[in-house]
Amino acid sequence: MAIYLDNAATTRPFDETVSAVASCMRECYWNPSALYAPAMKAEQELSLARQAVAGSVGAMERDVLFTSGGTESNNLAIMGYMAVQRPGGVILFSGAEHPAVKNACLEAAALYGHTTEEIPLTQDGAVDMEGLEALLDERVRLICVMQVCNETGVAMSLEKLVRLRDRLAPQAAIHVDGVQGYLRHPFSMAKLAVQSYAISAHKVHGPRGVGALVVRSGHRIRPLVVGGGQQGNLRSGTENTPGIAGLRAAIQRYPSLDECAAHMKVLKEIVLAELAASGIDHRVIGKPPEDMESAGHILAVSFPLVRAETLVHALEAEEIYIGTGAACSSKKGKRSQVLMAMKMPPEVIDSTVRISFSMENTPDEAAYAAKRIVEQTTQLGKIRRR
Repeated sequence: MAIYLDNAATTRPFDETVSAVASCMRECYWNPSALYAPAMKAEQELSLARQAVAGSVGAMERDVLFTSGGTESNNLAIMGYMAVQRPGGVILFSGAEHPAVKNACLEAAALYGHTTEEIPLTQDGAVDMEGLEALLDERVRLICVMQVCNETGVAMSLEKLVRLRDRLAPQAAIHVDGVQGYLRHPFSMAKLAVQSYAISAHKVHGPRGVGALVVRSGHRIRPLVVGGGQQGNLRSGTENTPGIAGLRAAIQRYPSLDECAAHMKVLKEIVLAELAASGIDHRVIGKPPEDMESAGHILAVSFPLVRAETLVHALEAEEIYIGTGAACSSKKGKRSQVLMAMKMPPEVIDSTVRISFSMENTPDEAAYAAKRIVEQTTQLGKIRRR
């Protein structure tokens, strides 16, 4: 029985997603920009998908731009905004940011004549609000922070961040990388005064190669991709209608936020209860699971007696799949920049694994995987001690 617990890396597409993509490829392959009648069906599919995205985050349909995924959405938000700012500004990004955000900030600064500062993290992985306060002044043009950290599951306090911005740097825009939080943790553009929000379809059982950027009306950005002028001239190129249809199907299939949060919290509690009962040496990384700022679908745990990669491969042999942190960085042999920003010692970083759940995981799967983690860690620990 294969048990997939690396859902923060990617998720299995819902059956409804696959059906929507296939149906659209067969029956709605028309170019949405064409003038003949059948193309109207493709254009309508885009409009329905925009409505679905907008409705899910409390935005307007006109504010939704479709992209190739979270990386492009983050790049468009950051590079596109800083390109229209006068030189000499400061870009802030948290120490928890994904490379798609951090590297876009560094590139935008180099290209457009700005500087960057990293917002420090507390030891539990949250944004250090005192550290942020010290960085905020009239020079700050953009603040980038993720909704939920992909490595630790910490949900950042966006409300506090917005209040600080409003008080100390009201001229600064805020971009939120919502890739790990979208549909799984509360967020509303209507309630929160941020300027842009990025999502990725394949993190929520949609297809790969599709994402969206929600841009508040009146917030100026320069396009990164130029061409035929699609999507209000902000993201040219013939739209990926089948992929976008798959994203809409995934949004429609996704359970309510309350149901989702409750289900995945139970799974996390099952794993932690088994670890605690076993008496095995372990350490939860990030916020305590019962904390309101701990997202239910990501659990980062350090097992000091075993290297993370060793445990991952041992479990792989039993068809149990977990991760070691950011999937895009796990093969590069570098220590987690996020855990380093949290001032974790090297031995903790090297022994930290990430267990991430989806709505398709069951309590039985969580319990079985936890037992096998305990058994493998115990056995591998004995070998290491020798």
